[in-house]
Amino acid sequence: MIKAFYASKEWALWAYGGLGLLLVSLFIQVQFTVAFNSWYGRFYNLLQTSDNYKDNAEEGITLFYEHILSPSYIENGFSGDPSFCIIVFPYIVLAVFTSWFTRIYGLRWRQAITFNYIPRWRSVKQEIEGASQRIQEDCNRFARIVESLGLQIVRAFMTLIAFIPILWSLSDSVQVPFLKDIDGSLVWVALTVSVGGIIISWFVGWYLPGLEYNNQKVEAAFRKDLVLGEDNKKDYAQPEKLWELFIGIRFNYQRLYLHYGYFDGWMNFYDQLMIIVPYLVIGPGLFTGLITLGTVVQVSNAFQRVHGGFALFLHNWTTITELRSIWKRLNEFESNLTKYENINFGETKTQQ
Repeated sequence: MIKAFYASKEWALWAYGGLGLLLVSLFIQVQFTVAFNSWYGRFYNLLQTSDNYKDNAEEGITLFYEHILSPSYIENGFSGDPSFCIIVFPYIVLAVFTSWFTRIYGLRWRQAITFNYIPRWRSVKQEIEGASQRIQEDCNRFARIVESLGLQIVRAFMTLIAFIPILWSLSDSVQVPFLKDIDGSLVWVALTVSVGGIIISWFVGWYLPGLEYNNQKVEAAFRKDLVLGEDNKKDYAQPEKLWELFIGIRFNYQRLYLHYGYFDGWMNFYDQLMIIVPYLVIGPGLFTGLITLGTVVQVSNAFQRVHGGFALFLHNWTTITELRSIWKRLNEFESNLTKYENINFGETKTQQ
């Protein structure tokens, strides 16, 4: 799976050149998110001081629109503070390009894996159970999941590098007694709740990978009988046999959905809790006058970015579960190919 793309001269330009382009694009996107965070602080501080412009409302309204629409950042030779529009439009263009190119990158990876498997599979004499599904469906799903998850991992890593120093400096605003004397307390809170969430999720979703793996096995048996029945309805695709196979599918899905129910309940609770945590930590400082509304919003945004980076695997747990199941099936398929290739090579050598 990995060697077919990254250890192949044929695919070296795509594998490494494409990866480099994605990394540069993601790095620039992260810089835009840092700019957004600074803009939030300035904008909400302006809203908090709106009472100061009661006697000169026109000036306040002008400042309000300048924060959102003004092109002065470009007119001044990219100096000063950019408005929202100056940040958001390049960000949208770059995000669309990154998403498009990531899909193309994943498609090339699928092509590399598929046409690495096909000649190997055709060269072995033994029948490998579910070979067509491995080559067609699992290669496709593997490439699509890795394309999405890989992009998120790299983005999360770059986001952590950019936002941890910001959140660390904002920790000076914390007023919770047992946290205010701890350097970088907001970073430690984000790390603690993220790692704790991952550990709990590991136990809540303990059975999911095995159930996903079993699910593909029963689905493959059902699909195989239907495919054989297309050419021979007399011996295959009998209603009784199909019903027996579908009973296995239904039973496995019901177990899978039951365990996903537990997991979804935990995840919904956890996500709602994480919305309120930064406000619990930073909110008291707003009432003591130590911080402004802009700082609160800035802390909340930075906290969510850092927490999101730490909790990436938690928020993608079901996707990772599916990937683990696909990896297991493709790994078994590769092992069978290697085993039968060695058997056939040994037989050929003996005949010679």
